[in-house]
Amino acid sequence: MFPSTLPFGEPDLMRVSAFQRYLDDLVRVGSVDPNGTRLSSLSPSLLQDLERFERNGSQSEVLDVLAACLRHARALTLNLQWSDRVVPLTVFPAERLVHCAVPMPQFLASRLSELQVLQVEPALLRTPGHREHALVGELEHYSPLAPLMWEMALRGARAVLLPEIAGHAAYRVAPGVNLRGLDMPSVLGVAVDRLRRRTCNLREMSEWPALDRERAMRLLNALYLQGGLIVSRTHPSAASDGWRRSRF
Repeated sequence: MFPSTLPFGEPDLMRVSAFQRYLDDLVRVGSVDPNGTRLSSLSPSLLQDLERFERNGSQSEVLDVLAACLRHARALTLNLQWSDRVVPLTVFPAERLVHCAVPMPQFLASRLSELQVLQVEPALLRTPGHREHALVGELEHYSPLAPLMWEMALRGARAVLLPEIAGHAAYRVAPGVNLRGLDMPSVLGVAVDRLRRRTCNLREMSEWPALDRERAMRLLNALYLQGGLIVSRTHPSAASDGWRRSRF
């Protein structure tokens, strides 16, 4: 549709300005809401979940949408503003895979905190090995989902706890959770080891060496999205009731 101006070998991505015109056309025909963040074909429960994160007309953050995608086990495509281009990121929570036109190492090496959600829609792509005649992307564009979730939690725009684990609570790493293959600086590794041995609240974690309040919250979000966080509402370190084990 638009001639590419990217160097040879780079992914041919639509410019944000062209994509915004496309969204404006969808608004005019009633296929998307004025914020452009979702299509009416999303399930009502998923729409309601996404709406919780929007305040004062602002758009959802990438981590919020990824968390909702996992909770509802729905394959979604997130059209993200990546500098002046649009990157379609398709998440398959059941298969624990993600499809991205940009090589995943390059995508994760970029400034994840600057990514913006332009639109969310049900995934049209399917994973490799899906039934015949399904729309499947190029195999090299599929990657494990866990590293993306981990890096978005640690380096993305969201610097506070996700609502599901916020409030008066104490936390512990679930026994047997597999965190191998994730990029974990030594300070986070030490924190994870501590959380494997004992239950702590956010204030305690914030006082650990080299782990301030923001880094502690980011780590808890990251563990939650790996299905590896036990959240206690009745532990002496907490001030509310109800145990909940967060697992996807």
